[in-house]
Amino acid sequence: MEYRQISEDYSVAGQIQLEDIAAIKEAGFKSVICNRPDNEQPGQPSADSVKAAAEAAGLTFRFIPVISGQITMENVEDQAAALDELEGPVFAYCRSGARCTNLYGLIQQQKA
Repeated sequence: MEYRQISEDYSVAGQIQLEDIAAIKEAGFKSVICNRPDNEQPGQPSADSVKAAAEAAGLTFRFIPVISGQITMENVEDQAAALDELEGPVFAYCRSGARCTNLYGLIQQQKA
């Protein structure tokens, strides 16, 4: 599993599998955010199944589904609230990591 560090407390990745949760925990992450809607692609694990695996590993999980190419202000606000509330470092994922990265950039623009 590969991921990209965006800031000291925020990294992004493409779709993860349930077996990736152990590596995420071992890498020192405390929280996981799923920005990918369920059933976007056949065979992807559901957010509920990832949540169960993450919580069983002692990680906090948040589901903030974002439709590809259609980030809304509500998505940005929900992601910003999650980043304020969740213990870091935070691991966020979607199909490729782009939505997670774009959300973070939009949050930073709002703060500027």
